[in-house]
Amino acid sequence: MSPLLLAFVLTIISYNEAGAVQPPTFKLNDGNEIPAIALGTGRGTAKESETLEDVRQAVYWAIEAGYRHIDTAAVYFDEEQVGQGIAQAIADKLVTRKDLYITTKLWNDKHRREQVVPALKDSLKKLGLEYVDLYLIHFPVAVKADGTSDDVHYVDTWKGMMEAKELGLTRSIGVSNFNTTQIADLIQRTKVVPAVNEIEVNPTLTQEALVNYCQSQGIVVMGYSPFGFLVSRRSASAPPPRSDDPVLVAMAQKYGKTTAQIVLRYLIERGIVPIPKSTNKARIVQNKDVFDFSLTPAEVEAINKFNKNIRVISISSWKNYPLYPFCEY
Repeated sequence: MSPLLLAFVLTIISYNEAGAVQPPTFKLNDGNEIPAIALGTGRGTAKESETLEDVRQAVYWAIEAGYRHIDTAAVYFDEEQVGQGIAQAIADKLVTRKDLYITTKLWNDKHRREQVVPALKDSLKKLGLEYVDLYLIHFPVAVKADGTSDDVHYVDTWKGMMEAKELGLTRSIGVSNFNTTQIADLIQRTKVVPAVNEIEVNPTLTQEALVNYCQSQGIVVMGYSPFGFLVSRRSASAPPPRSDDPVLVAMAQKYGKTTAQIVLRYLIERGIVPIPKSTNKARIVQNKDVFDFSLTPAEVEAINKFNKNIRVISISSWKNYPLYPFCEY
């Protein structure tokens, strides 16, 4: 077992005064700690009809339910509402700012080194915060304001991220949607290892090689779209597993959980921070209730076997752009 996973296992068995299992944290390579589950925001997740008010309410409900990690991004256009949910929770004395872990991301049209700090300051203004806990380069791909390809290398962007951290605007810096080659290149050229790589991980896209590489470098993996096609709204031909898959149903019955909870726990067993998205209060609570049981190695491997290297999010319009990352798994 790697030191990262061992630290996770040791943390997961802690309890609060009431006897309830507390969500664990991972130790980042810069000495900070990151909660092991996050509420994801962005309206294009559960229902296209979700409103910004739904996002604000979901953030509040999540904090009320015990989430301490909220994941957003400039391109979600909901940082203001995320900030409102946070402010309300603090005003209601549910938490203090230091109890929370807030992640946001730099969008592709702000990749030039001199653009990074102003972009983060703009995000902080919308969030109503003095700092974020984690700032990520959302994609290695750079674009111009009109969405066309721009000739900016992520190493230049990374230098701006380092400046943002030095200024105290973020506690940690990392990347998102970077592949193995790009991470290795970034480390070799800057000597600064990202704290996090946020990528899509689910039973249909297990990304075992990339996850293993990141963990070997001391990089914590955050996993978006954790349910994959579990409840597919796209097509009846979407790949398995679905929520009624016999393999997942058997595990759910064994542990007294839902199949969605089994999938979230599967990621946690792999040392990945899942980022479930929901604006449904009961589902938000349910998604967090995954720290009182464990899957066996055989069960993790059974879920790995669903892998088809098929993405929920691929952004095929960028395939011909320089630094497009989804050519590796």
